[in-house]
Amino acid sequence: MVPVLTSKKASELPVNEVACVLQADLQSGLTQEEVNRRRVYHGWNEFDIGEEEPLWKKYILQFKDPLILLLLASAVISVLMHQFDDAISITVAIIIVVTVAFVQEYRSEKSLEELGKLVPPECHCIRDGNLEHLLARELVPGDTVCLSVGERVPADLRLFEASDLSVDESSLTGETSPCSKSTSHQLAATNGDIASRSNVAFMGTLVRCGKAKGIVIGTGESSEFGEVFKMMQAEEAPKTPLQKSMDLLGKQLSLYSFGIIGVIMLVGWLQGKRILDMFTIGVSLAVAAIPEGLPIVVTVTLALGVMRMVKKRAIIKKLPIVETLGCCNVICSDKTGTLTKNEMTVTQLYTSDGLHAEVTGVGYNREGEVILDGEIIHGFSCPAISKIVEVGCVCNDSVIRNHTLLGRPTEGALIALAMKMGLESLQKEYVRLEEHPFTSEQKWMAVRCVRHSQQAAPGVYFLKGAYEQVIRFCSSYSSRGAALPLSHQQRELYQQQISYMGSASLRVLAFASGSEMGNLTFLGLVGIIDPPRSGVKEAVAALISSGVAIKMITGDSQETAVSIASRLGLFSKGSQCLSGEEVDHLDLQQLSHIVPRIAVFYRASPRHKLKIVKSLQNIGAVVAMTGDGVNDAVALKAADIGIAMGQTGTDVCKEAADMILVDDDFQTIMSAIEEGKGIYNNIKNFVRFQLSTSIAALTLISLATLMNFPNPLNAMQILWINIIMDGPPAQSLGVEPVDRDVIRKPPRNVRDSIITRSLIIKVLVSAFVIVCGTLFVFWRELQDNVITPRDTTMTFTCFVFFDMFNALSSRSQTRMVHEMGLCSNRTFCYAVLASIMGQLLVIYFPPLQNVFQTESLSFFDLLFLVSLTSSVCVVSEAIKKVERWRGVQRSPHTDCFHEV
Repeated sequence: MVPVLTSKKASELPVNEVACVLQADLQSGLTQEEVNRRRVYHGWNEFDIGEEEPLWKKYILQFKDPLILLLLASAVISVLMHQFDDAISITVAIIIVVTVAFVQEYRSEKSLEELGKLVPPECHCIRDGNLEHLLARELVPGDTVCLSVGERVPADLRLFEASDLSVDESSLTGETSPCSKSTSHQLAATNGDIASRSNVAFMGTLVRCGKAKGIVIGTGESSEFGEVFKMMQAEEAPKTPLQKSMDLLGKQLSLYSFGIIGVIMLVGWLQGKRILDMFTIGVSLAVAAIPEGLPIVVTVTLALGVMRMVKKRAIIKKLPIVETLGCCNVICSDKTGTLTKNEMTVTQLYTSDGLHAEVTGVGYNREGEVILDGEIIHGFSCPAISKIVEVGCVCNDSVIRNHTLLGRPTEGALIALAMKMGLESLQKEYVRLEEHPFTSEQKWMAVRCVRHSQQAAPGVYFLKGAYEQVIRFCSSYSSRGAALPLSHQQRELYQQQISYMGSASLRVLAFASGSEMGNLTFLGLVGIIDPPRSGVKEAVAALISSGVAIKMITGDSQETAVSIASRLGLFSKGSQCLSGEEVDHLDLQQLSHIVPRIAVFYRASPRHKLKIVKSLQNIGAVVAMTGDGVNDAVALKAADIGIAMGQTGTDVCKEAADMILVDDDFQTIMSAIEEGKGIYNNIKNFVRFQLSTSIAALTLISLATLMNFPNPLNAMQILWINIIMDGPPAQSLGVEPVDRDVIRKPPRNVRDSIITRSLIIKVLVSAFVIVCGTLFVFWRELQDNVITPRDTTMTFTCFVFFDMFNALSSRSQTRMVHEMGLCSNRTFCYAVLASIMGQLLVIYFPPLQNVFQTESLSFFDLLFLVSLTSSVCVVSEAIKKVERWRGVQRSPHTDCFHEV
């Protein structure tokens, strides 16, 4: 059967040998019978996703999480013990968490299906000697395909005819400028990465200009595009730090709960109590100790974070990803379209008589100015500059419509320059009499034109192109409006200027005009670059100062990559860079050893990007990967968080990513990191509040059980406390506004549990104060050794008020209450107010007095309770003060990634 040729092998063979291997007829194409025979072996030109698991099975698999299993067991036990209120709240928690996890998993798997959308649906193919219009999926190896401007390449093609063909491969290789294609075979020595294969057109790339014919050498998964697809299939999306923390917390709570059951049952059995009664008490306490509100608050907190991010023009596809950014310590950023605009822009202009102008503004629009010695140049106010702009505008085949370029990016940059000077109308003032089109070989373009009003005139030549080509046609140079002979000294001066522009990674174009070719007047030079996005430099500086290392990974050359990195503050003296080829020669361990010191990776392919991300993860880094092309999709999925560009990003890239920047604004990442850190703090605050309340309630009931005391709280009162513990005051801690200083704090260590030593101390101290204060009130009221409704009402209200003050102090782990402002979180204020009103109803409303077995308290009773219970807030604030003082004394820890 006909073999599939790799693009590397096909590029090294002459066309006739390729045709021979593939048994192809270049002129007549394959017969329909041969096509059918080959399709049986090679299949359709598409990506096979494989059989999908049914949705119900995916949903059931979400229940493997330990916290979910524990909650499920708690719900079953609650039903068996007729504690239906607890059973309902636990069941709701399970449904919310499982559904969110299921939606996330389902969404992430869509990336494989989306990859198929980049396969062009139609193409032009020669079969049985006729040119046919076919669906791209019908192609087989050996088919002859015709390409023209604007078409996507339908399969990997070995070109055998090419006329001025230029292909945009930026979505596959990361190269900014379109690649010129030829038909001659390549030597093995020059055949490196796919970007160097000038005689192969790759599937999914775009024809920018010219036309061509080629033989299909690879279809579907056998194409270079298919290699990306296969890598994505093999790549598993990692668990987020929050998911890991929740897993750990679930295991810890399980351990503590079963420990409590064992201790209570053992002590009760030793006291001679019935083993079944002790089991019932033990399980009740274990169920009470599990904060079933935790998954709900985590989900709500993350969902609110996502809603806030939408307002900041970022779409979060997976809820836990918001928090993941908070502990991200390395961002691997693609250059093309992410740090830069992927739009060629003129930035410098040098006239033949030595004037040097700067050009501002970015993109294919009129926003920006031409500045010479501090003055804005417009129209014909400076003839030397205007003449260059005129040649660039008239000797041009491209058009800009509604900020969209139709044509070559370099010519688009020249049209945008004319728009900034108000000279774009010059293009319509001339009639072309003769044209020498640009070709990759000659590297220049010339037109002979006359003005509409002077059509009887012989016309004037306008020439643009590479300096070494343009200067060959020049015999003079323009100096203040006069044509002076072009001397060797003058040529040296221009060469120095070209070297200066080249060192800044500018693409240099030269311009000339005159009455006849070979006797033209040299006018000057322009420098063109794919510029950094506005605001990116500031965002990079802020991220680096907060301890996040940023590494640029691009398919561009070393000079271009280092130049852009230097402009953005990513590459400075002492920084190192590494090529994709060098990455290939290193194994994962060797790369992991040197990767913290590398700031720029150039000439990198999807495979290199994936290896770099893996090497960083290998040394414990939490990696964010930004990108916009197909070449980034695999690394985006492998990274802890993948960030895609919304406007320039391909569909595959968006689907593989966890987060999409709608406006392609790199600065949004900084906002996302703020949100991530803020959200994790809020979840931590909630855990602190709920655990301290749980431990306090657990301790009270356990002490009463173990010491044969009367129970200080009845069942309904415990249920009410449980509602407050999991209800509005607790939930409102999840919407605490993000502290603006949080961006300056270093990333959280991903290996740290959500329950840290500091948090445990605060939880235990708060629980100790609550238990001591509540027992003191119980002891004070129980002077007659008889339990009365007043005794339990005072104890119950004391515990609830302790809860309110504990929640107030739990709003932040570091900031004092007066620094945050009492009303900065209005949701919290309303929640506490509602809880206090509910408590007063329980105390003073007769129907509820009967249910909760309470009685009315005097104003002085309430005043006494408020004074006593505020102590938990005072103690917590004192701990924050001590921690802050100790933090100032201690030198800050620095991660190895932050030193890059």
